[in-house]
Amino acid sequence: MPTAISGGGRIRTNIPAMNAYNALLTSGNKIANSQLRLSTGKRINSAADDVSGYITSRNLSARNSALKAALNSVGDAKNVTAITNDALDNIGNLLIQIKESASIASSGAMGTDEKVALAKSAFRLSEQIQFITDSTVFGGEQLLQGSYSGDWTIGYYANEDLLEIDIDLTTNNADYNVESQNFNLNATSAALASAGGNTDIFAGVTGLNLQALDSVAADDLGIFGETQVKTTITSLAAAIDNVSNVAAYLGGIQVRLDSQNDLLNSQITNYSAAISRIEDADVAQEQLSLVKNQFLQQASTISLAQANQTPSQFLQLFG
Repeated sequence: MPTAISGGGRIRTNIPAMNAYNALLTSGNKIANSQLRLSTGKRINSAADDVSGYITSRNLSARNSALKAALNSVGDAKNVTAITNDALDNIGNLLIQIKESASIASSGAMGTDEKVALAKSAFRLSEQIQFITDSTVFGGEQLLQGSYSGDWTIGYYANEDLLEIDIDLTTNNADYNVESQNFNLNATSAALASAGGNTDIFAGVTGLNLQALDSVAADDLGIFGETQVKTTITSLAAAIDNVSNVAAYLGGIQVRLDSQNDLLNSQITNYSAAISRIEDADVAQEQLSLVKNQFLQQASTISLAQANQTPSQFLQLFG
């Protein structure tokens, strides 16, 4: 704090001028600081401005950046569930149409030619199921061929350990009743062929071979024959149920991801608010401070000019 010392009649050291000069430096530094804060919008521009606030804001910023990364991860996981569910909806609809064909074929009113035509039409639908299975891909990985599993980071503990959610679409997932090769229909599928797949299992239903639809002929109705068509219809109904089970499993994950998405958005907003309170400048307050220090700077300049004239007054003593 400056002390008002006149120096008496001593002129070698002009104490009043030094005090005025120090006050001028102080007000100038404060003006520069206010101008910096106003131009950057930040109260803390370096650690020297507020050591504890600087550390706190940096920790909060690091946490906030991690939450934003987790939010992106949640979005990617939602893409996986959405893509897979859309594919399952299509597969389920196709199975319903195939089951409808089998039900029509079970009617005694249908002749042999009609049953063969229904089987061939149903086989074309089954080929579309395989096409959907092969083309349902995310991040370069097949989602419906029974081998996909992914862990998605959706948050962090206080010690930065990961909070993850698992999307398991492998054939041994106990959360839904779909065993073996999921929705592969034939051994020409690369994933099925490499695993030595069984073509007599589809959508977790043993004995259901949709390729057999192509073998239905007038001299051998096969799975559309009178002795087998009931089993075919029952197996297709079980396959439809299993497709729904997988969709329900993914739907539960989707609900969790939607909840986590909302939570992360709220947390990011709250962290941003906390960082702002610590780090951002109060523009109105800084403007008031700037005006005050500009006034003090002008007053100090005038005082310095007056203090520099004081020694010349003592020269009159030699007149």
